[in-house]
Amino acid sequence: MIKVAAAAYLLTGLLLLESSAQESAPTKLAVAKTERRKDAKEKGAKSSPAGLSTPTDQPVTTEVYAEQASFDSAKNTGVFTGHVVVNDPRFNIQSDKLTVYISKDENGGLEKAVADGNVGVVRDRPDPKGGPPLRSVGRSENAVYTTKDGNVELTGNPRVQQGLNMHVATSPETVMVLNENGQLTTHGPSRTEIRQQPKEEKPKP
Repeated sequence: MIKVAAAAYLLTGLLLLESSAQESAPTKLAVAKTERRKDAKEKGAKSSPAGLSTPTDQPVTTEVYAEQASFDSAKNTGVFTGHVVVNDPRFNIQSDKLTVYISKDENGGLEKAVADGNVGVVRDRPDPKGGPPLRSVGRSENAVYTTKDGNVELTGNPRVQQGLNMHVATSPETVMVLNENGQLTTHGPSRTEIRQQPKEEKPKP
């Protein structure tokens, strides 16, 4: 389902994209695009936050909120501008502009999404031990999500926060890639800030 609405921008260590979208009053467009997750490994997996696996027999719905939208049915593309917010089970994105490319096959799902201007990206990495997922929050000028490999590629002075650790590009040419499991790969010069919570002092007897 694709929706259009004004959405507020909020970043407080984590991008609260979903809540900001809910606070707006979206008007629905008569356009629905869903796709089936072909590469999900666990057939019985339950629906989960951004970056986690979804069932193979359930459609994946991408919601887009924006102030303006235009569509080209001949090219299977859509362009959204103005406080754009994207909610998808595999990722959340916020930007000034978003161009989506819809697959021309029978499923008609999302093929690629290109975000430009004040980009924020959220992906969750599942904990193999069953604990809470590790959230990755990326900021950049540009980002490209590709359905085929599940990667989000950040360019334009990207920086990514994972837990308490911050990865910051030190060159305009640096590219950071968040894969579908929230794992980060950096291509080019960068700086990593490793932070540690202070230990709590035990009260003296």
